[in-house]
Amino acid sequence: MPSVSSIKSALSRHREQLRARAVRGPFSKAVFEFVSFGIKQGWACIFGGALLALILATHLWYPEGAPISRYDFLVIAAIAIQALLIATGLETWEEARIIFVFHIVGTVMEIFKTGAGSWIYPEDNFLRIAGVPLFSGFMYAAVGSYLARVWRIFDFRFDRFPPLWLQGVLAAAIYVNFFAHHYTVDIRAGLFVATVLIYGRCVVWFRADETHRPMPLIIGFGLVALFIWFAENIGTLARAWTYPGQETVWTMVSPVKFGSWYLLMIISFVLVALVHGARAGHGARKSTGADLVT
Repeated sequence: MPSVSSIKSALSRHREQLRARAVRGPFSKAVFEFVSFGIKQGWACIFGGALLALILATHLWYPEGAPISRYDFLVIAAIAIQALLIATGLETWEEARIIFVFHIVGTVMEIFKTGAGSWIYPEDNFLRIAGVPLFSGFMYAAVGSYLARVWRIFDFRFDRFPPLWLQGVLAAAIYVNFFAHHYTVDIRAGLFVATVLIYGRCVVWFRADETHRPMPLIIGFGLVALFIWFAENIGTLARAWTYPGQETVWTMVSPVKFGSWYLLMIISFVLVALVHGARAGHGARKSTGADLVT
C-alpha cells in the first residue's frame, strides 16, 4: 500500500504537470486558481460533507428493521471517518484534540438546548445522553475539522491578528450567552458588534494556487456561517433534527440561525487558532499539489 507521503508526492507531480499544460495566460491562470480553490474547499469539508451525505442518504434509504437505529449508525460512521482521517495523516492529533473539545462543547449545549425546547431529535436510538443522540456532537466537530483543515490547506497568514486572550474572552462570552439568554438579557447584538471591533481590521491571506490572496476575516466568517446554515437546512430536511414548526411539514430554517452559527463558528475558530497560532504577514511561497492532502 502506498504511503501518505508517496501519495502527496504523486499529487504534487500531477498537479504541476496539469498546471504546465493548462495555464497559458492570465485568463487560464485565473480559471486554474478558481478550480484549485474549489477543490481545496471540498477537501477541507471532507468530514462535514461525508457526514451530511450520510444524514441525507440514511433519511432516504435507511432500511426499516435494521439491527441498529439510524442515529446510532451515524455515530459509528462518524467515528470511522474521524479515525480514517487521523490514520491517513489528513488530520493531526493536535487538531483532533481540539475537535474533540469542540465535540464536548457542542454536546453540552445540545443537552441544554433540547431540554429548553429549542429543537428536538425525532427518532429513538441507544447511543444518547440526556435525550441527545451522540452523533449531534460530530456536527459541531465537523465545523472544527473544516476550520483546522482549511487553515493548513490554504496556508493561512494574517495581518493584525487579534491577541488570542482577547479572542478567548469573546469565545467564552458567546458560549455563556447561548445558555444565559434563556434566563437573563440576550447580549447577542453586543457580541456581533464585538466581533467587528475585534476582527474588523484583520485580514486573512489564503493561497489557492501560487499566490496568497487577501480577504477581510470578518467576511470569511460570514461566508462559512452561510454555508453551515445551508447545511443545516439539508439536515432538517433529512429530519436529523427539527425545530419548532417543522414537526409535520419542513420549512426553511430561520435566518436567525445564521447569526447563531456565525457566533458559534467563532468559538471553533478560536479553538483551532490555539493549535495553529497566527503567522503574521503574507509572504508567498510556491504551492504544490501536496497542499491538497495536508
